[in-house]
Amino acid sequence: MNKQIALQDLGFKDYKQIWDYQETLFKAIVDTKIKNRREAVGLQTKNYFLFVEHPHVYTLGKSGDLSNLLLNEEQLTEKGATFYKINRGGDITYHGPGQVVGYPILDLENFFTDIHKYLRFLEEMIILTLAEYGLKAERSDGETGVWLDVGTPFARKICAMGVRASRWVTMHGFALNVNANLGYFDNIIPCGIRGKAVTSLNIELGVKEVSMDEVKEKLLKHFANLFEAEFF
Repeated sequence: MNKQIALQDLGFKDYKQIWDYQETLFKAIVDTKIKNRREAVGLQTKNYFLFVEHPHVYTLGKSGDLSNLLLNEEQLTEKGATFYKINRGGDITYHGPGQVVGYPILDLENFFTDIHKYLRFLEEMIILTLAEYGLKAERSDGETGVWLDVGTPFARKICAMGVRASRWVTMHGFALNVNANLGYFDNIIPCGIRGKAVTSLNIELGVKEVSMDEVKEKLLKHFANLFEAEFF
């Protein structure tokens, strides 16, 4: 079992470019697993963790409803945004500047073979990170991601999640609003959930900007502890 994870901070990159890159890494891991099963060669599978920040983009999961995008093609262009139908679970979400996006591409057979546990660990990483900023974040029954003030009229989502897994290999991941422009969420019904607000860490803390690098460090610390993993 290889619990080492190659960390790559890709900076500010186009969504489609990084989606294609994820697919390349994902396929290489799956191909290694197929070769191991066919030829009993015992090759070690690799794990990756990608950090990235995207230009304005809306993505719709395979179970999503296109009507949750409230813009037409012309309006998307006016907003400087792009749109993609993609192969993760979940409905529609937004990515953009000021958001820490993380894509763990893991062979879960190196850790544990339980997708439910994997999602809960991703949520827990976010919850523990936000606790370091004095925020009580939590899960909301039947709604993936991480929320504040669950069960009150003020419930708001701070982190969206959507993953794909095949042969126990994961891709896609989470998007944590750190210094995000929340106005872009007004153009969708986020995750197909009506009447629920979204928020960003800087707004919750009442500051203009939170250090993205500091947030990433905290996320990695909690991820490594939860998954008993080591980054390099």
